[in-house]
Amino acid sequence: MRDIILPVRATEAGAPANLTIGMLLAVLGRSATKIITEDLRQTGIKPRHVAALAALRQGALTQQALGEAVHTDAAQLVGLLNELEAAELVSRRRDPNDRRRHIVELSSLGAARLEDAEHCVAQTEEGLLAGLDAAERANLYRLLEQIVTNTGSTLSCKEVESEETC
Repeated sequence: MRDIILPVRATEAGAPANLTIGMLLAVLGRSATKIITEDLRQTGIKPRHVAALAALRQGALTQQALGEAVHTDAAQLVGLLNELEAAELVSRRRDPNDRRRHIVELSSLGAARLEDAEHCVAQTEEGLLAGLDAAERANLYRLLEQIVTNTGSTLSCKEVESEETC
């Protein structure tokens, strides 16, 4: 993995003076992804696993519905489910009403691992957001949501993770 090296000139307040907001977002996204992925290693799962497990928290889904929920195509979803099933975090079974479909269900181990991962991510967020009060955090969240909306993107792990962190 190559680090992004940008010429940075600090202002009097110590903030980079020559980075655009877009470049700051790009650097932040890459750094946050790396930090969260590294921190999640202690739980034994990856960010894309968290997305799939969270989608299954409310109940079993067909494999197709899960793919739609996490914005992942069928080929990538099969690989993801193979990993989760091998780790006994989910189970897959044929739909008794339509043998062509698979039903995916969160296991009790998967639910526990998801809880661990969410706790881990919350701790990581605390570090990333240190120095921001509750109002600033709420405003930052609102602004970032608007930026995501402006991109026309949907939040999916496929878009968040690079191949190097999967």
